[in-house]
Amino acid sequence: MWKQINGRLVQTVDTTRVEYKTRISKAILDELKIIANEHNTHVGYLLENGFENLLYEDYINYDKKKRPKDRIEFRTTCDEEILKNLRTFAKEHKLNLNDVIETSAQYINLDAVKKGKWRYRIEH
Repeated sequence: MWKQINGRLVQTVDTTRVEYKTRISKAILDELKIIANEHNTHVGYLLENGFENLLYEDYINYDKKKRPKDRIEFRTTCDEEILKNLRTFAKEHKLNLNDVIETSAQYINLDAVKKGKWRYRIEH
């Protein structure tokens, strides 16, 4: 992101975002990549929006017996506070974080997802 300091633009790192690694269904990831491309955004932003909406609902219905068998490693970034809350939510519901992340894909609101160039925003 960029910050305006003394009338000049200075490029900085957004310290509120953290990198994380997860294992997610390849089928879900492929679908998210298509949606991200169609809506000029990134998969990480889609997932982050799903996280927020899932946490807002404060309910999850997940059948552990139907876990996908095609999980692959995926790395992205997320707001640190949202990710922390998602981990707590998963623990409270006795689920793996991967299960909650995959389920959150159903909660994405495309009208509220950050655009792909959000990381280049200018803050004052």
